[in-house]
Amino acid sequence: MYIKIKNKKIKLITLNDFKSRIKCLRFDFKTLDHAILIPKKKFVNTNFFCQKVDIIQTDKDNKILKIKENIRSEKYIIPKLKTYNTYFFPLGYGKKYNLGDTIKVIEEEQKNTNEVIR
Repeated sequence: MYIKIKNKKIKLITLNDFKSRIKCLRFDFKTLDHAILIPKKKFVNTNFFCQKVDIIQTDKDNKILKIKENIRSEKYIIPKLKTYNTYFFPLGYGKKYNLGDTIKVIEEEQKNTNEVIR
């Protein structure tokens, strides 16, 4: 999946299972080059994050409720009332959105193969 931001696409990884949700960005020293979605996540803590990130919280329709930019390790973010999804972006992506905007998630494009059936 991808997120479309002003004619640019950034890869989106969804974390659904328990182990990947707990690990997320903890003890990850590589700089983040993609977005991470954690569905049904409201309260966020950045304990043991080894890099700064931008965090965006949305409702069920991906309408932005809260934007936190340049969040460092050991911070806690208390959610708004209707928060449903939490997105982690690389630094600078939080400035590209405003409160009330909608995040556009695009499914992966299927490659067309022209195979001749004989």
